[in-house]
Amino acid sequence: MKKIIFAAAALAASLCVHAGGHYVPGVEGIQGASVPPPGTYYLGYLVDYNIEQFRAPGSSTDLPGHNTGTVVALANRLVWISNTKFLGADFGMETIVPVLGTSLTINAAGISESKTGFGDVYLGPLVLGWHGARWDAVAAAGLWLDSASSATPASPGKGYKSVMLTGGATYYFDAAKSISGSALMRFENNAEKSGGFKPGNQVSLEWGVAKVIGPVQVGLVGYDQVQLSDDSGPGASGDRSSRHAIGAEVVLPILSAGVFLKAAAYKEYRSEAGTGAEPKGNLFRFSFVKAF
Repeated sequence: MKKIIFAAAALAASLCVHAGGHYVPGVEGIQGASVPPPGTYYLGYLVDYNIEQFRAPGSSTDLPGHNTGTVVALANRLVWISNTKFLGADFGMETIVPVLGTSLTINAAGISESKTGFGDVYLGPLVLGWHGARWDAVAAAGLWLDSASSATPASPGKGYKSVMLTGGATYYFDAAKSISGSALMRFENNAEKSGGFKPGNQVSLEWGVAKVIGPVQVGLVGYDQVQLSDDSGPGASGDRSSRHAIGAEVVLPILSAGVFLKAAAYKEYRSEAGTGAEPKGNLFRFSFVKAF
């Protein structure tokens, strides 16, 4: 039985260190579904994900032994929103170039390594942003490329492409827009890896409820990531993974410089593994947004 668990853990680590898809939940929170007005923007997301333990394949039970890890990532996102209207929305495009440093110690699978490099690039040719008197909405579509190395468990690439569809909305509970609630959904349709293994599709939901207090916004945030379809191919099982977290965020706007500074901390309170082992830990995120 242990041999089966160890083999599955090794397979899982080679598939993905941080959940079953390209998108890392927790990078958006307060007003995460609000698209900025026309212009060009740089968004830098610095994420530190500390893995406290790994769930055994097909369960919410920890793998035996000492199994931890750290993923530090800087996702560089460039967004361009035009003055062109499409379906009543502002039309735009975006791209994301992540840089990742991963360190893993998974004794249950005999893994101990560290890797740093560019991750898979995201190309988003369609971003639509709607704005009402007391609401915002977004729809977007794009492709995660298989552009980075995925040779070892700690490599920055996933080893497959993914189509990602986005939808969400923000609602403001007062005319001054000082109280808001937001929900943002990302759906990933994953392609097949080399060797025939195909990760199941997944959905990520990020949410935030916030209040403006003086010069800052503070709020409660969280994320839920759930695998929607079974894995297929060599080693696949009918088990599906999921992770759930809750946390807090603070936003400091520096309007004179066209800058927003954001910081958030998340605690994963539930994690269930699918075909392979699933991480469970804490996520810390710092965001820098600059309008040009």
